[in-house]
Amino acid sequence: MSDAADILRLGETLEGRCLCGAVRITLTGAEKQIDVCHCSMCAQWGGAMYAGLESESAQVEGEDAITTYQSSDWAERAFCSQCGSNLWYRFKPTGNRTFLAGLFDLPKGFGIKQQIFVDEKPDWYDLAQESPMKSGEEIVAEAIAAGFSFD
Repeated sequence: MSDAADILRLGETLEGRCLCGAVRITLTGAEKQIDVCHCSMCAQWGGAMYAGLESESAQVEGEDAITTYQSSDWAERAFCSQCGSNLWYRFKPTGNRTFLAGLFDLPKGFGIKQQIFVDEKPDWYDLAQESPMKSGEEIVAEAIAAGFSFD
């Protein structure tokens, strides 16, 4: 993980929305890199990898159209109940949410911060951009070292 001082952030806010527009998300201090997850749960949820965007703060409008699903003891995923657009992944122990990068019209220059659960990535796609690649075992070990439990 990068130190907070090393994280590149956008100066402007990002406006995003689901496919039908019922849910709108405003991010402030968004990171200029995307986290990519190749785990089997993300693949089942979205059809392939998950590309998540983190920010210092998020404002969500359209709460009445949002459905959340507890996908594991430690995670929750949200989607628009009107159009089905996936919205975010939330790591429950910290409350941290990452929002689907595709909800936003991102400016040029975004890269990949890291790819995780690369041991679960299917053979039928590869990402051309070089980035750190961590197995599921490595990610779980990092989380345990940070004090999280997955019992």
